[in-house]
Amino acid sequence: MKAKFFAATALAAATLFGNAAFAAERPTIVLVHGAFADSSSWDGVSQKLIKDGYKVVGAANPLRSVKGDGAYVSSIVKGIQGPVVLVGHSYGGSVITAAASGNQNVKAMVYVAAFAPEVGESALELSGKFPGSTLGPTLAAPVALADGNKDLYIQQDKFPSQFAADVPAAKAKLMAAGQRPIAEAALTEKTEEATWKNIPSWFVYGKADKNIPAAALQFMADRASSRQTVVINGASHVVMTSHPKEVADLIEKAASAQ
Repeated sequence: MKAKFFAATALAAATLFGNAAFAAERPTIVLVHGAFADSSSWDGVSQKLIKDGYKVVGAANPLRSVKGDGAYVSSIVKGIQGPVVLVGHSYGGSVITAAASGNQNVKAMVYVAAFAPEVGESALELSGKFPGSTLGPTLAAPVALADGNKDLYIQQDKFPSQFAADVPAAKAKLMAAGQRPIAEAALTEKTEEATWKNIPSWFVYGKADKNIPAAALQFMADRASSRQTVVINGASHVVMTSHPKEVADLIEKAASAQ
């Protein structure tokens, strides 16, 4: 009996410590939202990642400037022990591209309907590189700021169709009401370092994206030598909100890749 007890105890301990070691090796997932959104846009993705054993951090992207926002996310990354997977949506792609610079613990980047700019490129330039974006006419009049900058919003009545066409109407209206503005200058700011050239990247986007044309998203994925690109038919710009499982699955592939 004693031998069986000690054997069972040893097996349980080995399993416990083995699982703990496995969990310790798992990267932390840092989710960075884009313009006109906030961290709640990742809720479905976060729910699955947490359920599957990942630590998740939803960064509150300031949406002020690529360099400044990148530095803010970089400070979050520097405070995390162990490997990190950076995930960016839309303008958040420009931010994670900047944030990865100098952070050796960033093992992968996942671009979710996101910009992956080359040095000298801006988000505005990339969104107009191919025809198809209908964002411009849906923007409200810019809000003048005291520092001379301008904040951009999407008109609330146009938000659901433009930004979240495949999200339930009630939720899309709430997203419209709570949207975070982006400083106009952030969209025209040029990228200083294309970190996707040295860090493995994965891409996912919706084929019905009205903010960034699908052709532009595919172009950036191909240019970055994406390890895997997932294209979801009928999905809107907020593909992580409408298709959280597919997005979370891709993030987990990036997290577990060698």
